[in-house]
Amino acid sequence: MSSIRLAAIVTLVVLAAGAVAIVRHGRAQSAEASTFEPQNMKDFRKPERAALRKKLSSDQFAVTQQCGTEPAFHNAYWDNHKPGIYVDVVSGEPLFSSLDKFDSGTGWPSFTQPVNGTQVVEKKDSTLGMERTEVRSKMADSHLGHVFDDGPADKGGLRYCINSAALKFIPVEEMDQAGYGQYLEPFVKAGLIKAPMHETAMLAGGCFWGMEEIIRKIPGVIKTTVGYAGGTTADPTYEEVSTGTTGHAESIQVEFDSSRLRYEKLLDYFFRMHDPTTLNRQHNDVGTQYRSAIFYTSEAQKMTAEKVKTTWDRSGKFSRPITTEIIAAGKFYPAEEYHQKYLVKHPGGYTCHVLRED
Repeated sequence: MSSIRLAAIVTLVVLAAGAVAIVRHGRAQSAEASTFEPQNMKDFRKPERAALRKKLSSDQFAVTQQCGTEPAFHNAYWDNHKPGIYVDVVSGEPLFSSLDKFDSGTGWPSFTQPVNGTQVVEKKDSTLGMERTEVRSKMADSHLGHVFDDGPADKGGLRYCINSAALKFIPVEEMDQAGYGQYLEPFVKAGLIKAPMHETAMLAGGCFWGMEEIIRKIPGVIKTTVGYAGGTTADPTYEEVSTGTTGHAESIQVEFDSSRLRYEKLLDYFFRMHDPTTLNRQHNDVGTQYRSAIFYTSEAQKMTAEKVKTTWDRSGKFSRPITTEIIAAGKFYPAEEYHQKYLVKHPGGYTCHVLRED
């Protein structure tokens, strides 16, 4: 009997004896609406225990916070063969790649190593009357599982035996949008996805809170930043822009993968999410800072913007002419941090944007 299968049997016997918390079932989670930002991980603070109980499922809490173990062959990812990355369910910290995943026969997700650039924490574990090495995430200190020395010899000989409930799986096609674009290169080399083609768009259509909440969820959008564009005042503040005297419009800077989302299609979303026929106004928000504008960054974008605007103007979907400006992009000034992803931070907050049917 292989040492891997023996380890599985030993663990199952211990579980049957009720020596550790048992997780009944695990569920895969979508990467949709992820707000992970690698550059901000250094500022991550683990939530209080009460907050984690609300954020996590009972299974996830038992595993990550109480060192529980889920049942073999009855968890979300033990037989997952899709390409992508596995991250800490608490913090979003990248942990393991499907490129390093293998079928150990134990019934738990098994990996030969952590994803490149990740440092997991290893601790001595004698809780079950045997010497094992526990694996925990570095940022959130989540219990993940254990590492054994019975992995594939040609891959270093290690087997990271990890609980599905400690992980969130991000499919390879969603990695860039979910904030994990820097980990795509090995998947590109493996021929599992094309290298993303990053392009930047700049749009204004009323209050930037509601616009960002819609735009950031569009497939192919990689990153959104709210800010100020089209004005003359350098480094404007929100209070200054709100007076309407700086010339700036509340705007969204959109970084997108043009191999997945054409600029023309992005502009179609733009015209669907606001009223482009009301000059300097969106619903109750009045002033030049709420005007409709497309700030093009290239001649190709200018031509596309004019084409899309004309198409929508002739579509009969609006009872008045479209007033959207199409002008060259100038300097973009990111808004204050509390404005970024405002409706993620404040669910149910003010918005006047709704994505209409195409």
